[in-house]
Amino acid sequence: MLSEVVVRMQKAARVATILASCAALGPGLAQERSAVTFFENVRIFDGKNQTLSAPSNVLIRGNTIERIAIAPIPVDRSLDTRTVAGGGRVLMPGLSDMHWHATMVRPTPAQMLSSDLGYTMLLAGAEATATLMRGFTTVRDMGGPAFALKRAIDEGVVAGPRIYPSGAVITVTGGHGDFRELWELPQSLGGTSRVEQLGGSMIADSPDEVRKRTREQLMQGASQIKLTAGGGVASPFSPLDVTTFSEAELRAAVEAATDWGTYVATHAYTPNAIRRSVAAGVKVIEHGHLMDEPTARLLAEEKIWLSTQPFVDLGGAAMLPAAQQAQMRQVVAGTDTTYGFVKKYKIKTAFGTDILFSKALAEHQGQGIVDLTRWFTPAEALAMATSANGELLALSGARNPYPGKLGVVEEGALADLLLVDGNPLDDIRLIADPENKILVIMKDGIIYKDVGPK
Repeated sequence: MLSEVVVRMQKAARVATILASCAALGPGLAQERSAVTFFENVRIFDGKNQTLSAPSNVLIRGNTIERIAIAPIPVDRSLDTRTVAGGGRVLMPGLSDMHWHATMVRPTPAQMLSSDLGYTMLLAGAEATATLMRGFTTVRDMGGPAFALKRAIDEGVVAGPRIYPSGAVITVTGGHGDFRELWELPQSLGGTSRVEQLGGSMIADSPDEVRKRTREQLMQGASQIKLTAGGGVASPFSPLDVTTFSEAELRAAVEAATDWGTYVATHAYTPNAIRRSVAAGVKVIEHGHLMDEPTARLLAEEKIWLSTQPFVDLGGAAMLPAAQQAQMRQVVAGTDTTYGFVKKYKIKTAFGTDILFSKALAEHQGQGIVDLTRWFTPAEALAMATSANGELLALSGARNPYPGKLGVVEEGALADLLLVDGNPLDDIRLIADPENKILVIMKDGIIYKDVGPK
């Protein structure tokens, strides 16, 4: 037993060393937090209201917004103070993505399963920095070995967003997340597949197994737990219509997560998978694109969160086999109906992208917020990607790795802020052009990008 612990520690040390070498190459890593940061003459989108504030001043002390005022704010210039001249531009909360896979954005599935974990972490570290530079200061990681990456970001080794990690996706034999080849079956008693060894997913086929795998993720630092309650687009063996976990199995995860003060989210597209999840006590449904109207009413009545994505085209599924592309077309066809239900029944809804296996698609992460304006006003879309997401993150309760208010610009909130050149309430496309239109990026009171006027 002791030898296993030593091996794990050695592996963790190797990953940390790799991440450190990656960090030496990344931008923005020399930034330090000023004792006081002063945003002068900005108009504020606070994450909630439909209009901008009058020209205002914002005082950040450490990592917290201390004061917001229209009148001048006295600042002791003898302190370590940094002033950002807003010039009437828009200050808004940092963006967040509630369905992200930090370690699965850049590699292909084959690369993930065949490469050394160190290489995967190098890619993930580089992508984390790129994610932050797109203005996404927080992501909710919905499956993958992100614990070491989160630690490296939190310790300042790598520049990246706050990560709310789920750890490995918990799935069933043949379910979404079971990436074994048929020649690997039957699995020997006590054996683990490659994807399980990497921490990408864990296979569990009874309430006891589900409970154990849930506790393992919580032990490693999961802020919430992710199970796959039904089939998925990229599933090799579970079509979209399949329902996987039994209610008893789902309930075992819910009970274990509740004991730790947090919640379970399930990947579920169909009415049956969604309803079984709700019956078991699941608090967040991921996707939900194939729900029917009675199921939408149920989510609203039970105050269940819907964490969904504005899938409007094939996206990364274009590289998948024809059968899986056909499944993605079903999902895209259901997107309009799902957002219609969101509006009709006022379902609590979060924004995410679920970008997988494509660096090119990730570079357009902000386009997903723009796509929301097919159904919502720019202010509503931005609120979903800021304050609404912040409310969902708070569901982690005692397991919240970043206690404090996220997704809003208000006194007492954590200082995750963007200074935008232009008004995104008038032209939301500015958010999709972070290189040119997001002038300042602050996370946790630290400025990682500042190309605004001096």
